[in-house]
Amino acid sequence: MHDDFDRARAAFRALLGGATDEELRRRSNGTRWNNRQLLFHMLLGFLIMRALLALARIVSRLPDGVGRAWARLLNAATKPFDAVNFAGSWLGGSLMPRRAMVALCDRTVAALHRRLDREDERDLAKGMPYPTRWDPFFREFMTVADLYRFPVRHFDFHREQLSLG
Repeated sequence: MHDDFDRARAAFRALLGGATDEELRRRSNGTRWNNRQLLFHMLLGFLIMRALLALARIVSRLPDGVGRAWARLLNAATKPFDAVNFAGSWLGGSLMPRRAMVALCDRTVAALHRRLDREDERDLAKGMPYPTRWDPFFREFMTVADLYRFPVRHFDFHREQLSLG
């Protein structure tokens, strides 16, 4: 997982640093975002990890029915989630300077490395039900280890949608 984090971080830096302003303004392939906004969305997959990991730790301690009910509730809220997800990525990608995006990526990946280093096998095996409608990489039940894999899978998927030179 550490190697995957570093690979994605290096790719993010290269993609954002190597693109012209014109290329970043170009529409991405298969999304409503331009390339810059999609790059921010790719970063967002890493940024949400703190919340996802905390949520998994809390819900894994509760009775199974609570986690399943929570996932059903989140699935029912897919449309508002999609609207916030779109708007947040549009706004972040439109307003955040490139250097700030790179610095945020570097800090976030470094924090994930530190956090992963503190996990033990028991921690990685904890998990909870997830809303499968929110993301194609969410499964009905995800362990903490699955969550650590999520941002790189999300990144790699969206990387294919970039329309950079």
